[in-house]
This record gives sequence, structure tokens and C-alpha cells, in this order.
Amino acid sequence: MCKIAYVLFLALFSNMATAQNVAITMDDFRLTDDPLLSGKEKDERILKTLAKNKVDIALFVIGSEAEKPLSAQRLAVWNRTNHIIANHTYSHAPYNRIAFQKFSEDILNAETVLSKYQRFQKYFRFTMLKEGDTQDKRDQLRTFLKRQGYKQGYVTIDASDWYVNARLIARLKLNPNADTKPYRDYYLQHIWERTQFYDNLAQKVLGRNVKHTLLIHHNLLNALFLNDLLEMFRGKGWTIISARDAFTDPIFQMEPKIVPAGESILWGLTKETGRFENLLRYPAEDEIYEKDAMDKLGL
Repeated sequence: MCKIAYVLFLALFSNMATAQNVAITMDDFRLTDDPLLSGKEKDERILKTLAKNKVDIALFVIGSEAEKPLSAQRLAVWNRTNHIIANHTYSHAPYNRIAFQKFSEDILNAETVLSKYQRFQKYFRFTMLKEGDTQDKRDQLRTFLKRQGYKQGYVTIDASDWYVNARLIARLKLNPNADTKPYRDYYLQHIWERTQFYDNLAQKVLGRNVKHTLLIHHNLLNALFLNDLLEMFRGKGWTIISARDAFTDPIFQMEPKIVPAGESILWGLTKETGRFENLLRYPAEDEIYEKDAMDKLGL
């Protein structure tokens, strides 16, 4: 019996050691009306899917959007859940294009709007994941965030769901009855391919699994297919964890010393090593990498 128990223990430990976890983080809370669904309907679907799957996420909110009456009403609903409401600047301006003083004020302006929500927590995510185009700007902002009590809402798995969403909307505007399944299939394949890429970086640079944070957006694509995305991860043996849990991973305390700063934290850490340069591209994710494939598929 002891030998059998030992073998079972080793098997369990082995599974735990290779367990792969991912949390959902969602940027750009916007309630624009799109083909098929209104802004409110999109938000309702996303929240319903998360509740059904018992998944708690981090919602990174643009302060100026949160001031709109409908957005404020819907954020009040988010505030009654266990999701994190987090800071994604007030104006959504990229840090690489504006000065430190203006950008830091933009962060504080967003906090003024968002801090009234009980579920607001001081996690910050840079617009377009750009963290400064010079060493001085990078370090100034890092010091500022720490002084203000913020933690970095880093992304480990970056992707271009926003571009797939834009193509889907363009198609639906031309043909409201267009088949959305090919967009779903492309989306899932795209996310899985990028997941494997960034998970491979974690193994190469850190030599371990990390608690991943996946970046997706509050948009029509995810209102339609978020459930499919969660089912895909589970079907491949991954565990969906809360964003709150994911952010406890030590990787989120790391600060790659690269310029320009930003992209996925795993991209940054890989760049910092000076190794595996052949694996990296800049920008790490963008529409230019998906356009030809989608064109060939007629999407």
C-alpha cells in the first residue's frame, strides 16, 4: 500500500508541476453599439459568460469612458461582482507619445473616476502595453506607480483579438447575415498559437510555468465567443484561474530593463536576456501579423 501511495503521490506532484493556469484580463471597457449587439447587450453577455463559468477577471477601464452615463450604470453592475476594476488611464493615450508629467496626471484622473467603485484595485496597465520609449520615462513612471501604491497589471499572453474584432465588425456592416463561425475559429486558433508562444518563452527564460494573464478586449468578438475561448483552454487541460490569483505570481514583481519598454512581461524578460532574439518581433503583436492570413481566408 505504501508503494502504491508513493506512486500516486509522484503522479499527482508531476501533474501539479506541469499544471498550466491562465487568467482573463480585459481592456478597453467601451459600450459602443455594434452589428448584432448593442453596447449594453455586449456587456451583459460578457458578464453572463463569466458568471456561468465562475471566472473572475480584471477589467482595465479607461476613465473617460467610465464617465459616460451608460458605462457608469454598467460598471455599477461589475461592482457587485468579484471582478477587479483597474486603471487603464483616463484618455487612453500611449505613453511613448506623451511626456511623463501629462501621462502621470492621466493615471490620477482615471483613478478619480474609478476609485468610487468598491471593486477598484490599484492595478495599472499601459495603453497598448507601451511603457516608455526612453530609460528616463520608463523609470520615472515605475517610481511614480510605486509611490501611488499601484501594481503592474502585466500581460503574459498578448494577442490581437482587437484586430479580429475589427474585421468581424467590418464584415457584418457589409452583410448583417454573414457567418461568424470562421471568425470564431480564427480567433481561437490565434489565441492558442500565441498562448503556446508565450508559454514557451516562460520555459526558456524562467524555466517554469507561470500564472498567465491573457489580454483580450471588451468587444463584440468576446461577447460572442468568450465562452468558446474558456472551453478551448479547459479542453486543452488548462485551468482558468482568477486574475487576483494570477497576479500573485512572482513574475508580476519583475521589471525588465529594456528600451523601448513594454509588450508582454515575458517578451520583455526575454529581450532583457539578450538571448532568443530570433524569437522576438517588434511590436510583439499587431494587425500586420494577422492581415495576410485573414485576407487569404476571406475574413
